[in-house]
Amino acid sequence: MKNPGFKGSSVQGFTCPSPCYRLARWGRTIALAGAALLCIGWGSTWEEVKSAAAPIKAVSAGFTQEKHMKLLARPLVSTGVFYFKAPAFLRWEYRSPLRNVLLTTPEGTERWVGTDAGYVRDAGANLQAMQVVLEQITQWLEGRFDESPMFAAGLEPGPRVTLTPRDTGMARMIQRIELVFADRPGVIAEVIIRESADSYTRLVFQDVVLNPPIDEAVFRKVS
Repeated sequence: MKNPGFKGSSVQGFTCPSPCYRLARWGRTIALAGAALLCIGWGSTWEEVKSAAAPIKAVSAGFTQEKHMKLLARPLVSTGVFYFKAPAFLRWEYRSPLRNVLLTTPEGTERWVGTDAGYVRDAGANLQAMQVVLEQITQWLEGRFDESPMFAAGLEPGPRVTLTPRDTGMARMIQRIELVFADRPGVIAEVIIRESADSYTRLVFQDVVLNPPIDEAVFRKVS
């Protein structure tokens, strides 16, 4: 696949040995949600957030993902790219150290894993968890955090948004999500996913382009 005008750095969902593999899979899920939030405009009220988000119809960006755990001497680092096009097209692509692509269209979601022989479609059960998060993206891109049935949202000085899971099952996997807004309206600088007291995932976004021209093929072809 040719990059549609994006020139930034390329995050991949890392696959690490047990016991952190399951956390890595969850990290990919939350990373997807965090990247979607890249499109939110900042403001001091929910109305301002929604107003700033309204003009954004497409996004391309690079990201760096850091997985911090107490048992790790240093964080696991992945890099990749992200593309979004309204109303329901999403490409979340990890490029290093492993290749992994998640494609979302109005027809559904697919996850592809890179191998020496090319990309192989992953039909694993973890797609179900990803789908739950993806269903929230439209609301989040519109800045409607306060309407989400999945998270209780707080808009704080900074500005930043804190999302707390409403469901006790999800709360066992993640304590909260912190979204730090950039100075530039319409862009989030970073997302921090607090899984436990000694485990968190940090996403930092680079080279964000708002409303770039993106061909629909980007969301339907893996390579």
